[in-house]
Amino acid sequence: MWKDIPVPFYLSVHFFEVLNPKQILQGAKPVLSQRGPYVYREYRYKTNITFHDNDTVSYLEYRNLFFQPHLSNGTEDEYIVVPNIMLMGAAVMMEKLPKVVKIFLSEILSTMNQEAFMNRTVGEIMWGYEDSLINAINAIVPGLIPFKGKFGLFAGFNNSNSGLFTVNTGMKNISQVHMVDSWNGLKKVNYWRSSQCNMINGTAGEMWPPFMSPTSLEFYSPDACRSMTLVYEQSGKFKGVPTYRFVAPKTLFANGTDYPPNEGFCPCLQSGIQNVSSCRLNAPMFISHPHFYNADPSLVEAVEGLNPSKEQHGLFLDVHPMTGIPMNCSIKLQLNLYIREVSGISQTKNIKPVVLPLLWFAESGSIEGSVLKQFYTNLVLLPSVLDYLQYILLGLSVPLIMAAAVLMAMPKVRTCRCLLGSAASQIRLNQDDVVQAGDLTCLRKHWLMSPTIS
Repeated sequence: MWKDIPVPFYLSVHFFEVLNPKQILQGAKPVLSQRGPYVYREYRYKTNITFHDNDTVSYLEYRNLFFQPHLSNGTEDEYIVVPNIMLMGAAVMMEKLPKVVKIFLSEILSTMNQEAFMNRTVGEIMWGYEDSLINAINAIVPGLIPFKGKFGLFAGFNNSNSGLFTVNTGMKNISQVHMVDSWNGLKKVNYWRSSQCNMINGTAGEMWPPFMSPTSLEFYSPDACRSMTLVYEQSGKFKGVPTYRFVAPKTLFANGTDYPPNEGFCPCLQSGIQNVSSCRLNAPMFISHPHFYNADPSLVEAVEGLNPSKEQHGLFLDVHPMTGIPMNCSIKLQLNLYIREVSGISQTKNIKPVVLPLLWFAESGSIEGSVLKQFYTNLVLLPSVLDYLQYILLGLSVPLIMAAAVLMAMPKVRTCRCLLGSAASQIRLNQDDVVQAGDLTCLRKHWLMSPTIS
């Protein structure tokens, strides 16, 4: 089950369509409309499993995604108006170049019919589309973007792995099972500005050590380029199985001003969004909770069409505390692009600075079917039966103990039975009785005649 996870996972993607692209170029507030979800069945399996002498095991976990039309609200062939991510990202990245160079680049972009917003299909945005701009940027500013050909937000997500994880097996210390020893051979990453923010803490996010306490849990997320800490919210049950629910604290994506330990993730803007440009090709990308949930209200007010709520946009993990295995989970993140006017790049015109939501996605899964039944039987039902059984046995033992105590308190009795042919005589000898001479004669006589004495 650890190698080939039998739990069905689903990736649900919601896009934000831009309804007023022309007005945005004149300085208007963006108006967005949520589209989707576009749902994909996600299969996970581990390869290159290698056990090491120091009680660790390394592996690659692959993800394969398959579109689920019956679960989706739309198809991959639908067109959506979104920011031209390559152009807008490159414009911000080129801001420090000499103005003459930027004007020259802007002219080239015009000849290529590149605009600030584009109308593409869901499939193209997800998995990639051919764009001459990629080759042009590589030719003019070599090394600015480390890829060629197609560009897609999830192009490197499907049929790929999340890096080489090496985790503890817990053979000698069960409290360390599943804890990450290294990722891609690294004990810490180098994306951020502080040692604390670069630390690889917790597990790989699949399970945690058993016998959990209701405090917090940690996991390293390659997608977020960082370790994330969730805090205990409440106890509950998932289909009869007891669970601890862990949720994201408000400080998860807080900026360094509101939460000093996050200073290493800066440069920051408003609280509630995290700058991931250092691990995303230096593009002006930010991650957050969907609809800027738990973020600075100014981010929500800067665009129209967002309605943050805990029920729809808060992430959670329901974990069985005895085993550390997640029973039900939904990890949600939003991808945002920082756009604004860049002097010399005419395509950006009069765009006011804004963190513009592109899409948000949820990776969700829950144990079900025969796996849930086996889990419930072995880890809930049988322990409950054993709990009741111990009280039943304890209840039955009480009268037995009382009877034994009564017998222990009674005078000790010795009985002698003498058999004389067909006749028998019996002498009861209590501890305090005086034995008569005739009785002793009887015992002596029949000891010599027969061993039938009890």
